[in-house]
Amino acid sequence: MEFKHILVPVDFSDPSKQALEWACELARRYGADLTLLNVYPVPGYVLPDGFVTAGPEILGEVEAKTRESLQEWAAIAASQDVTQTTIATALGQSSSEIVRWAAEHKADLIVMGSHGRAGLALMLLGSTTDKVVRQAHCPVLVVPAAPHVATK
Repeated sequence: MEFKHILVPVDFSDPSKQALEWACELARRYGADLTLLNVYPVPGYVLPDGFVTAGPEILGEVEAKTRESLQEWAAIAASQDVTQTTIATALGQSSSEIVRWAAEHKADLIVMGSHGRAGLALMLLGSTTDKVVRQAHCPVLVVPAAPHVATK
């Protein structure tokens, strides 16, 4: 098994950061390229008569801030000796965009964090990670969230 292109979907959460650490280790071991992908929904407002999407100016601001944050995360990968890290953004529904991006860009592996979502919401909607695992064309490594340690 050989990994040449690892995709890391990030939402800037702690589980995403843990997934990045795993992905960096794998990228070093296999000499793989790393891509950090953030998917964000179309910003908008729900009104009594319908839904209004944000204009181009707001979308541009969201894109710029997202890319700035992704650059910071790419710097973390570079500090861990990952030789090739790129960033990407997508607009839309998270799981479908992650799966689409991975297929179009021929990712060999997706490394993503899990979230501790449970109960009725998970049964009705499913998690982004669960949907990616079921739909992806390539293996998906799910990194569990670190347990919270109570402090005195």
